[in-house]
Amino acid sequence: MSPDLKPGITFDFDYEVPATKTVPRLYPEWTEFQDMPEVFATGFLIGLMEGVCQLAIKPFLDWPREQSVGTHVDFSHLAATPPGLTVRVHCEVTSIAGRTVTFRVSAHDGVDLISEGTHQRVIIDAARFNQKLQAKKSSVT
Repeated sequence: MSPDLKPGITFDFDYEVPATKTVPRLYPEWTEFQDMPEVFATGFLIGLMEGVCQLAIKPFLDWPREQSVGTHVDFSHLAATPPGLTVRVHCEVTSIAGRTVTFRVSAHDGVDLISEGTHQRVIIDAARFNQKLQAKKSSVT
């Protein structure tokens, strides 16, 4: 991890919401979701916000040896967004404690603030992480 990774780093990302990221597409096998409105699903919104935070710090990592994994999300979902609107996600690194990076994140769909909150990611050594994951998989097979 580069010593240049510091609080105050910001990153913005625009994403046009496709119909494939609406509530009925979140878990197609879940019949209750099929009856829900065609709006940007909270699950996909959270994934987008996590991804933007990941992109914000990627230039400061020895990628792909070093990567980051999400460990905590605390986001609201304040307004519905139909497909076709563009969501702008803004994130800012607010603190770094060891390998843990904390972000303040918000998302706006051009009409409404649709989400805001905080997110934490931990910098990992990908090879070591994958070894532990493989050991865990092996222990249940």
